[in-house]
Amino acid sequence: MSLYGALNIGVAGLTAASQALSVTSSNIANVNTIGYKEATTSFSTYLDSSLGTAGAASAGVTTITGQNVAAAGLATTTSSSTDLSISGNGFFAVNSSNSPSATQEYTQVGSFSPDANGDLVNANGQYLLGWKLDSAGNLPANTTTLGTVNVSSLSGAAAATTTATLQTNLGSTSTVDSTYTAGDMTSGAVTPDYETTINAYDSQGGIQPITMSFIKTGANTWAYEAAYSGSSTNLSSANPIATGTLSFNSDGSLANVNGASPASGSFAMTIPWSASSGLSPQTLNVNMGTIGQTNGVTQFNTSSGGNQPTVDGSPYGTVTGVSVGTDGTVTAQFSNGLSQNVYKVPVVTFNNPDGLTPLSGNAYAVSNQSGAANINVAGTGGAGTIKSDSLEGSTVDLSTEFTNLITVQNAYSAAARVVTTADQMMQTLEQIPST
Repeated sequence: MSLYGALNIGVAGLTAASQALSVTSSNIANVNTIGYKEATTSFSTYLDSSLGTAGAASAGVTTITGQNVAAAGLATTTSSSTDLSISGNGFFAVNSSNSPSATQEYTQVGSFSPDANGDLVNANGQYLLGWKLDSAGNLPANTTTLGTVNVSSLSGAAAATTTATLQTNLGSTSTVDSTYTAGDMTSGAVTPDYETTINAYDSQGGIQPITMSFIKTGANTWAYEAAYSGSSTNLSSANPIATGTLSFNSDGSLANVNGASPASGSFAMTIPWSASSGLSPQTLNVNMGTIGQTNGVTQFNTSSGGNQPTVDGSPYGTVTGVSVGTDGTVTAQFSNGLSQNVYKVPVVTFNNPDGLTPLSGNAYAVSNQSGAANINVAGTGGAGTIKSDSLEGSTVDLSTEFTNLITVQNAYSAAARVVTTADQMMQTLEQIPST
């Protein structure tokens, strides 16, 4: 090998050391970057076949850089429910232009927060993609198409009442009305022995009053009427909307409602909302108590009265926050205590994640080496689960990088000595007098 060859090999060593220094510097600079994957440098022998020899003396050096994309950084706890990390394999699907036609990218930078439109975007300007769920919380039929996850697409929610529970006593000493006919209490023909009001929520979150009236019609036997107390234009038929009977055991416990067989402690009534009311049809199950027990409507020798009926359902409430489950389900919480599943965030896996093409902002693109993107529900198909209030840290180990700095510096100095020595030898050669 000539002196020029030695000089070139020394320069190759300088170049390789410089590239290794650049990679190490990048790792150190990104030690606190969320989701950053440590870059690596490998040195490889380079033989110049043009020299016509396979001797080691003709060997140069080149560098190969890469990233261990599959490595996972340490997850750290945060105070934001939309900060996300993946426990296990996979990436979040994102795009940088918030457009359905934009190319999908993949990242583990989960520092998402809503923008002015409520779309979740991370610190690098990448919008989180997911499946929008229907009103029942089901995935769309086509799960290959993802859309931007939005946490403010719902202005509010309400829930109609489906169940009302009565806890009251009907005085056993009340006078029996043997002439009572169904509807008499609502029409005013007779005065009920006791009345209470069920304030039920309709499908729009409004409160609708339903008066429950009771009258004693025989020994241990009572009649009831349910009458809507709001505007009559809200009903498609006249009051009462339900009538029936209650019977009690000799110990004052509930025996039966409406003479059902087997005995039942409840009855169902359908509220006939008119079309002009704009309300959805509503069936209300009225629970009078457990047969043979005194946990609902009772008959004891004391004055009639009791607690206000309790109902399920809820009035209108506004969105107060969101949460993300381990399966990626994004749930909106409302001020009225309701919640609704609105999106599901998938986890994307690859056969060879280290083959992904790196992009700015700690994102990656599909390549021939990585294989196609596999879009999975979190926790299925080999995909990891999602952790809320958590961010994945950098995989950089500072102690390793500082060690690499020392190694690279020594390699650079040694290569520089090769260049210096070859130069001195060439100068010596040039000083030999010609004959």
